[in-house]
Amino acid sequence: MKIVREALAGTQESSDLMVKIAPADGELEIVIHSEVIKQFGDQIRQVVNETLHALAVRQGLIIVEDKGALDCVIRARLQSAVLRAAEEQPIDWSKMS
Repeated sequence: MKIVREALAGTQESSDLMVKIAPADGELEIVIHSEVIKQFGDQIRQVVNETLHALAVRQGLIIVEDKGALDCVIRARLQSAVLRAAEEQPIDWSKMS
């Protein structure tokens, strides 16, 4: 999916996260800020990378502000933000898991 506009999803409440997406030329840039980065940073990054790969996101700036969200929440917030930021219509629901 091509990112064509800025988008947000989520909150900054405990056990949630805020995902910010913006278009960018060149490589995909992922920035993760988390209160639990030392314990779960690798897992958070893996979930983000897998979700973006499944949605075929190749370019853009992805900023994740995590407050201890579970994997399913990370996936859902990221999917929501990508769909809001992308130009793709109709949505291919088979890519969502």
